[in-house]
Amino acid sequence: MIYSISDLHLDYTKEKTMTLFGDRWADYEERIFHNWKETVKDEDLVLVAGDISWAMSLKSAYYDLIRIDEMPGQKVFIKGNHDYWWSSLNKNNSLNLKSIFFLQNNYFEFNDYCIVGTRGWDYLTEDCEEYNIYRRELLRLELSLNSAPKGKKKICMLHYPPFTNEKKPDDFHYILKEHGVTKCVYGHLHGPGLSNVVEGVVDGVEYFCTSSDYLQFKPIKIVETTIAK
Repeated sequence: MIYSISDLHLDYTKEKTMTLFGDRWADYEERIFHNWKETVKDEDLVLVAGDISWAMSLKSAYYDLIRIDEMPGQKVFIKGNHDYWWSSLNKNNSLNLKSIFFLQNNYFEFNDYCIVGTRGWDYLTEDCEEYNIYRRELLRLELSLNSAPKGKKKICMLHYPPFTNEKKPDDFHYILKEHGVTKCVYGHLHGPGLSNVVEGVVDGVEYFCTSSDYLQFKPIKIVETTIAK
């Protein structure tokens, strides 16, 4: 199986809180790990679409990452807007985590599927101050998609939803459509922001919002697949 959950917002120091987004976040870390163990098996894959740890450095993030590493299943990570600890791929990989793959300008292969993606960004036009960031993320998505081998189904991971505030598809969506991506997971939305969730099939791409509070802190099944023998 392929599952997904994003926006774990782990903090081993217990100094951060998510209660500004409502009482639903009470004891959220315990609930995430309990539901993960109840749902995911060792042979499964879990797509974690950003905002993984509140840590500010890779060294500090290790304490949160090792907790995920010890959970069942293989995991693919992309960077979220709060993942300030995320360093270069070489430095991330130097942690030698046994079940975590860091997705950045590359892809991950699982059975008949290729996992691609990038952080994404809020929709911007050329006259906006942060348009260069938006454009760079579009290029990173293209790099990831172009790195994947042909002939496999593609699942995309984004942190930011690929839609405008008016729920219209943005440039990220049209890149996914052009490359024949079949499914896309995204997070980032919490609290009142969940009113902007777009799910279902749009131009042939099936979308899933996987913010942990939206999922009641339980991984959602994206694909039913088994390990090829």
